[in-house]
Amino acid sequence: MNLKCESTDTVYPKGINKIKGEKMQKDIQKFSLIKRGMLTLSIACTSLILLSTTPVQAKGPLTTEAKAEVSATNALTEERINAVLKEAYEKFKDNQDGKNADYIKALEVVDSKIFGITLMTPDGKVYEIGDTNEVVSIQSISKVFTAAKVIQEKGETFLQEKIGVNATGLAFNSIIALEQHGGSASNPFVNAGAIQSTSWVEAKDSKERWAKISGYMDDFAGKKLGFNDVVYDSEVNDNKRNQAISKILDAYGRMGSDPLEATTVYTKQCSVNISSHDLAVMGATFANDGVNPVTGKKVLDKKYVPKILAVMATAGLYDNAGDWLYLTGTPAKSGVGGGILAIVPGKMGIGVVSPPLDKFGNSVRGQQAAAYIIEKLGINPLAQ
Repeated sequence: MNLKCESTDTVYPKGINKIKGEKMQKDIQKFSLIKRGMLTLSIACTSLILLSTTPVQAKGPLTTEAKAEVSATNALTEERINAVLKEAYEKFKDNQDGKNADYIKALEVVDSKIFGITLMTPDGKVYEIGDTNEVVSIQSISKVFTAAKVIQEKGETFLQEKIGVNATGLAFNSIIALEQHGGSASNPFVNAGAIQSTSWVEAKDSKERWAKISGYMDDFAGKKLGFNDVVYDSEVNDNKRNQAISKILDAYGRMGSDPLEATTVYTKQCSVNISSHDLAVMGATFANDGVNPVTGKKVLDKKYVPKILAVMATAGLYDNAGDWLYLTGTPAKSGVGGGILAIVPGKMGIGVVSPPLDKFGNSVRGQQAAAYIIEKLGINPLAQ
């Protein structure tokens, strides 16, 4: 039996009278209305169920009360910071991995058990544990402050064009990198770039250059930093590779002073003594937009702070800089003396001292402790 409907005109097959056809048409219409009503009711019920089970933050903007609750949970309270600091110290203090740098004889004999962690916030509050007053030589961490001195004196364009701000992809003391990059050091945190930075600090002679560089580090630390004569004597008599690097740079016209004089001053800056406490103050100065939280002195113009932090992020931990940034999102710099300086902009400076190094030349426990603190406090700048 065939039933055919077209437009509004209905054609009834043979054998079905008009009355029955009309009744059937009404029944079909009633059924359609009932079906649509049931579908609408089902959608309404589903919506009510979803609304009753969806978390508050998924409904739209957080209420004032909800925001306050989230903020309280993530607040960097003294209690929370101290708890995480203690956890980090206890978790890694017995780690015996790594070894002291041995290519510099004076570093090989430093007590490998030294382990100190210090945090300082931009308002000058200090949180620390362990051997926080024990000192090691600052080594490559000094490169940060010489680069900052150059950018303060000559501006960001000079640092970028004359020295460079890119990672080399090669070892920190590579000579090949200079030739591959047309005589450019590529960045101020490899040895070539650091020697360049030293040479471009404005000074009439070596004595004034050293006084300005050491004084600038003192300003960041908020105190007069000590000098390690033993480390200096050990390095200055064995820095022939750095002398060669400075000569190559000079041949390309990239040095601002006599190459050997600059190399000697660079060796001096690496021989300054620092503790984890000193590093934290220096880091907090960056975190506080260039103003030392302890002394209140403006050491670096605010506009230059992000520039230095950017280079730290890309080239601060030698060949392991990428992994560090991937894990923590923070600018950091290490030194083969065993120091680690990490900076969380606007929140804190983190200083750790522990001499045993990994294969990249970075403090093993220093990295572990700093990374743990950053993760547990939820302060990764890239995850905010």
